[in-house]
Amino acid sequence: MLILVRHGESVANAQGLLLGRTAAARPPRGRAPPAAVPALLREPVAELRTSPLARARDTAELLGLGVPASVDERWIEVDYGEFECQPLGGIPAEVWQQWQSDRGFRPAGGESLAEVDRRVEAACAELFAAEGAGARRSDGDVVVVSHVTPIKAAVAWALGTTDLYWRLHLRTASVTRIGWNRDAPILHGFNEVALAAEGAWTPQSPRA
Repeated sequence: MLILVRHGESVANAQGLLLGRTAAARPPRGRAPPAAVPALLREPVAELRTSPLARARDTAELLGLGVPASVDERWIEVDYGEFECQPLGGIPAEVWQQWQSDRGFRPAGGESLAEVDRRVEAACAELFAAEGAGARRSDGDVVVVSHVTPIKAAVAWALGTTDLYWRLHLRTASVTRIGWNRDAPILHGFNEVALAAEGAWTPQSPRA
C-alpha cells in the first residue's frame, strides 16, 4: 500500500495563501496533528519517503515511525511562480479560469499542473512496477509525506483521470491510501484525518 501524508499545517496554510516552495513556519502547537497520523496506519511501515521541503521533512520526523526518511524530489509541491504566497482572493479571475481549464498553464517563473502530473505519475509507476517490491511489497507499506498538489495528482493517476484537482479538498496532516488491484491502482482512502488531543490545534482555513 502507498500511504500519502500531507504535511502538517503551516501559518501560510492557515492564512489561505498559495504556498508552493517557500519555507513556512509552523503555527503554535502545530505538532499535534502530524503526531496523531500514526493512529491511522494499519500496517507496518517498510519505507518512508518525503518531499525535500522543510515542512514535509519535519512532518516525516514528527510521525515517529522509526524508519529513516529518504528525499524524493518528485513529491515536491508545485511551483506557483509569480503567485507564490499570494492570497487566494488576490489572484485575478482570468488567471483562475486559465489555471482550471488548461493544465499546461504555467505562471511566470512557476510550474504547470501537467508537469506535476508527469513527475508524480513517474513516482507512482515506479512504486507499483513490480509484485513484491515498492508499494506492492508484503512486509509493510510505503509512506510518502508530500503536499496538496502532488497528492491530488497521485489520486488522479490511481483513478485514471486528470479532471480532479479542482474538485478535491485535502486537509493538512491527512492520509490518502492507494493500493493495487490485479493490474491497476485502486484508491482505498482519501483525506483521512486523526483526532488530535482536545485543544491541541485549531481548524485550518477551508481554503488551505
